Amino acid sequence: MSYIQKRGKNTSWRQSLIRNLASELIVHERLEITSKRAKELRIHVEKLVTLAKRGDLHARRQAAAFLRNINVNEEQTVLQKLFTDIAVKFKDRQGGYTRIIKSYDRLGDNAEMSIIEFTF
Repeated sequence: MSYIQKRGKNTSWRQSLIRNLASELIVHERLEITSKRAKELRIHVEKLVTLAKRGDLHARRQAAAFLRNINVNEEQTVLQKLFTDIAVKFKDRQGGYTRIIKSYDRLGDNAEMSIIEFTF
């Protein structure tokens, strides 16, 4: 059972959290979040990169249905960055697009923090 299926919050909140984190990871290419969230985020981002490597219209529409419409800069959105920049860097790799590095325990609640990033 994955993180998105439990944790006591309602389903729409969890799905929205993962969609927002995936969009932010594509924009910044590196995030510092809790380990549970990083492990769940890895599953969804790997699928998005696989869709981007396919590159056809149906894959683009599937990714657009999942990602938020955020502008990376003035001429590029998250979806365009995923399909033009990130997919090109991973075109020869069959998987393992992200890496999770455990960093420290958060002071307030002692949650285990991790850094998730793309492995270019």
